[in-house]
Amino acid sequence: MAYTGIDNSELFFQTKIYNGNGSTNAITLDGSDNMQPDWTWIKNIPLSGGYAHNLFDSVRGTNKKIVTNDGRAETTETNTLNSFDSNGFTLGNDAGTDEVNKSGTTFVSWNWKAGTSVSGNTTGSGSSKSYTGSVSTDAGFSIIRYTGNGTAGHTIPHHLGVQPQVVICKRLSSSGQWVFGTMALPNQFEQFLELDLTGGAQSSSLRWNNTDPSSSVFTVGSTADTNQDGTTIVAYSFANKQGFSRMGSYVGNGDANGTFIYTGFKPAFIMVKNSGASYNWVIQDNKRDPSSFYNPLDRYLYPNSSDPESESSDYNLDFLSNGFKPRNTRSETNDSGNNYIFMAFAENPFTTSTGVAGLAR
Repeated sequence: MAYTGIDNSELFFQTKIYNGNGSTNAITLDGSDNMQPDWTWIKNIPLSGGYAHNLFDSVRGTNKKIVTNDGRAETTETNTLNSFDSNGFTLGNDAGTDEVNKSGTTFVSWNWKAGTSVSGNTTGSGSSKSYTGSVSTDAGFSIIRYTGNGTAGHTIPHHLGVQPQVVICKRLSSSGQWVFGTMALPNQFEQFLELDLTGGAQSSSLRWNNTDPSSSVFTVGSTADTNQDGTTIVAYSFANKQGFSRMGSYVGNGDANGTFIYTGFKPAFIMVKNSGASYNWVIQDNKRDPSSFYNPLDRYLYPNSSDPESESSDYNLDFLSNGFKPRNTRSETNDSGNNYIFMAFAENPFTTSTGVAGLAR
């Protein structure tokens, strides 16, 4: 049986559906225990009308947004996300953007907690630069805001204490791609994906210096997207935590009775990418489907696109007590013989620390 150090996943990750009101809007998360998020990702979910994916974090500061569906620089949008609160977050009137709090519009937010402040100086090749961040070693998640030095071999502390399985970097002060590195790719950090684009995995030493992360740092090459000299960059790093989070890969079988992917928990959030070909990234979660008490779930969003939420049996996915299973033949999630990378976070563990078993849908 799979035991965990996190019996209550809602202390570190929660999905929240809310309605915009075009005014001050305090969003309270639904968990049985309070959680103050440090990273909040917001997307509108009506079946018509698309807005950008808006991402905010406590390290960069409130009202500072970046979007996953294009490579634009960070912008400061007054009265968007005004505060991270002890039990959620508060939005302003969202005047001029309508992307996080438009009256009469429904939104989904995905919320992660880090919580412990860190700071220091980077190491490795080239000049040392300062960084600040927030980390949860329990949840295996950190946010680090650092300055590039333009020299390959620049090493950035992530503070997880174990090797991260995924590192996602975004240049802030100028436009640039979202660089996604994962140990689940065939050549690990000798390759990279781009979260804002549809392309498959590419090989280059310029992003990660052909160096896998260690238990203390990740390494960047000389490209502007991960290490432009004097430019601020944010990095989101994730480690596997038994019963709470899993980053990995699977091979599709092209059958409606798809491959079973073991996670060790009942998923709340899954993001998948066909790593070998040019297809959309896909996000599915346990809250957006009106009939979400039952499998399969079929509502999806593309983080690389501003398209609104869509619903189709072509994206049928079972959320199980200990993993997930595609019930479709889509190239985005289950093409025969194709390699897929994924990130998943728990609704509850397969087995708690006291041996209580979780349930499927």
